[in-house]
Amino acid sequence: MQSNPRIPYRMASAAPALPPLQGKRLLVQLVVNIEHWLFDQPMPRTVLTPPHGRDQVPDVPNFAWAEYGMRCGMPRLFRLFGERGLPAGASFNAGVIDAYPECAAAVLEAGWEFIGHGFHQKALHGEGDESGVIDASLDKIERFSGRRPRGWLSPGLRESARAPDLLRAAGIDYVFDWVLDDQPCWMRTTGGPMIAMPYTLELNDSVIYAVERQATGEMHSRFTRTLACLEGEFAAGPRILTLALHPHLIAVPHRIGELAAMLDTLQARDDTLFVQSHEIADWFAAACPAASAGL
Repeated sequence: MQSNPRIPYRMASAAPALPPLQGKRLLVQLVVNIEHWLFDQPMPRTVLTPPHGRDQVPDVPNFAWAEYGMRCGMPRLFRLFGERGLPAGASFNAGVIDAYPECAAAVLEAGWEFIGHGFHQKALHGEGDESGVIDASLDKIERFSGRRPRGWLSPGLRESARAPDLLRAAGIDYVFDWVLDDQPCWMRTTGGPMIAMPYTLELNDSVIYAVERQATGEMHSRFTRTLACLEGEFAAGPRILTLALHPHLIAVPHRIGELAAMLDTLQARDDTLFVQSHEIADWFAAACPAASAGL
């Protein structure tokens, strides 16, 4: 019996060697999660616990925590990436288009890749009509941007058992939820193969600062150690490094410099290429067709 029904198991050391992309060995994804937290519902994550443990809706302090990122954090990220000419991906709640129209327009103007992320920041498996939410999210982004997203990152990385099949049927080529390998992998769906795109729980500001509640500087420390490990593996082929970012976490005043320092390190290297996810998917599919994985 296989370890999971979607992605055949293999040790990373047995994976086929991938060629450099544009001659580069370190491929960097910047994925910014841009979310619409509903004011009249319980917050998906909290920074401030309620007095006496009694939850309340509206949850003003925790809603404001997230909205600060949309008001103040996003301009810092647009400026930081824009001044450096860096591409990025937006893991994007479709509801942002109506709730935060200036931000949505700025994502489009910056040329960031739109990645489906549900309609609102609510776990997909908790939706009554999962397929309907997927289709509505992708349709709305397509109408707004002129291009249907090829990638999907579920809110909270949570999926139902049938979500990959629904996503593939909706035209999704790659999904970020299966954080089980440093390299892309082919996964099985009822609609044919789909790519499990590398993402990260380790270099993820939500895990580090909202879940683990680490001190500022911890993400940079993990980044440095991760980079040192990946450098030792270049002989086996290119490596992908993802920074998972949320504007209310990494783009607050005491942390935005931490992100800038990581980018400084990466941009100083001559073996590094900043890429969007569709470039990784196309590079991987050309070098390692699904048929070669037996799918």
